[in-house]
Amino acid sequence: MEVKRNFDILEHGLKKFPLDVALASKVNGEWKSYSTQQYKELVDLVSLGLLELGVQKGDKIATITNNRPEWNFINYGAAQIGAIICPIYPTISEADYKYIFNDAGIKYAFLSDADLNQKIQAISSQVNSLEKVFSFDEIKEVTHWTELLELAKNSNHSKELQERKSSIEENDLVTIIYTSGTTGNPKGVMLSHKNLVSNALEGIPLLPVVYKEKALSFLPLCHVFERTLLNIYTCAGISIYYAESIETIGDNIKEVKPHIFTAVPRLIEKVYDKVIAGGSQKPALLKKIFFWAVKKAGAFDIGVQPGFTGAIANKLVYSKIKEGLGGNVKCIVSGSAALQTRLAKFFWGIGIPILEGYGLTETSPIVSVNTLLPGGTKFGTIGKVLNGVTAKIAEDGEILVKGPNVMMGYYNNQEKTDEVLNDGWFHTGDIGVFDGPYLKITDRKKEMFKTSGGKYVAPQPIENKMKESLFIEQIMVVGEARKHASAFIVPNFEFLKQWCEKNKIDVVSSELLIEKEEVKKVIAGEVDRLNQCFGKVEQIKKIELLAKEWTVEGGELTPTLKLKRKVIKEKYAELFTRIYGE
Repeated sequence: MEVKRNFDILEHGLKKFPLDVALASKVNGEWKSYSTQQYKELVDLVSLGLLELGVQKGDKIATITNNRPEWNFINYGAAQIGAIICPIYPTISEADYKYIFNDAGIKYAFLSDADLNQKIQAISSQVNSLEKVFSFDEIKEVTHWTELLELAKNSNHSKELQERKSSIEENDLVTIIYTSGTTGNPKGVMLSHKNLVSNALEGIPLLPVVYKEKALSFLPLCHVFERTLLNIYTCAGISIYYAESIETIGDNIKEVKPHIFTAVPRLIEKVYDKVIAGGSQKPALLKKIFFWAVKKAGAFDIGVQPGFTGAIANKLVYSKIKEGLGGNVKCIVSGSAALQTRLAKFFWGIGIPILEGYGLTETSPIVSVNTLLPGGTKFGTIGKVLNGVTAKIAEDGEILVKGPNVMMGYYNNQEKTDEVLNDGWFHTGDIGVFDGPYLKITDRKKEMFKTSGGKYVAPQPIENKMKESLFIEQIMVVGEARKHASAFIVPNFEFLKQWCEKNKIDVVSSELLIEKEEVKKVIAGEVDRLNQCFGKVEQIKKIELLAKEWTVEGGELTPTLKLKRKVIKEKYAELFTRIYGE
């Protein structure tokens, strides 16, 4: 069958690659699974239930939930009748919920738990369009989503369902995804069936997984990155297992033994740090072997055979690391932010390739990606542009994208749409270059700043380099309109405390630790060491250490873990003043 609309993906999966376990999640400590047949039947019941409620083509339905199979049922079920799904992050503020619900005109909302219900109830009286809220968990005084299925069982709308499906075209709007954004109100990205489907179909041949293998899903389903991978898995017959939470990923990986999963660089950094911390605790001889193997992996080069010493390193060290990730992982797909080259080399070197890609919500999202195909990867780049997509570099260095994956526009915001869409070209806001056929990002256009001496500084490459230090967990470079670049740094407190204990420095609290001269000196030394990789104007001259990690909940990070630079700068205005003596 021809796959043109988003819900065609599920029908294709059922016809060509039926699974006994298409979806699975933990319920009361036990894995509960759904076959592809059950999956499709539940999607149809959702469609019929929504028709019973009187849902019309174009009505907006919000989903606010952790990753779970119910999300898939609502996603495809709503799409089959022409309703528009608006997936929303569970971590945003009540003010953002109020804005999104009113901007989109949400009529129905499906949410996961009691905490989210409280947030929605708090704003419901200020949202005139909202008619009903359903829950996936059992919540007192909230209609459970299974009541929708009960409505469907007595439905006489089967004919209408088929008519609705037949009326839906590939260029019809299927979803509005509100971007988290680092400033201002969220923007509603309108994506068509064609946007999502074209991206998924071109992505399938680039992944090394095959029918009946397993994927673990834990990145937010409300983000188009994970959503597109789920479309790929469903279309190609890959079993999808949902992790219970971010905290249980390690245990879930060992249980599921996935062949593939997606991650953001921040998570990959934490996995690497945990591996290094574990190796540091080994007895002297094993520790020496471990770090020899780590050094060897870090020197990995594509196309160079590992040889006899590689086999030894694999048997003694790499196999143990891979076993900690379930033992079956063929690759990890990384997106959302730049991955440090040293981490890419390390994981490729131990036999777990990381396929780093690039895209935005507005591009559905894949623009380019590194692959396992011959000549498919070059470290330090974001790979080759996806088949069917075109990218070019504008005169000012901005990456422009054209293709079937580029959004329809921003919902209710023609002004912003006109700012980024010109003659079919989407202006990404990222600065980049082509390294042969490989695309490379050098920075975000809006994040570059000019010093008082008139020199431009691109923060991201500096920040990524500085995070190579085991002492540095998070960093933000500042210095716009000032005489030099400086930085706020959150130390890697787990490693720092180990270092302090080894050097007989009292460890009390993070707040007291960053005030110790020995700590300031060692981190400043790391900054000075890594500064040598940059030109004089880019080098960090002063630093301020922070005791608390930046988080989504704290408001310093977007839900995709990007820095909210304006928020952080305002939050630490006093330290900024101290750095520049203002």
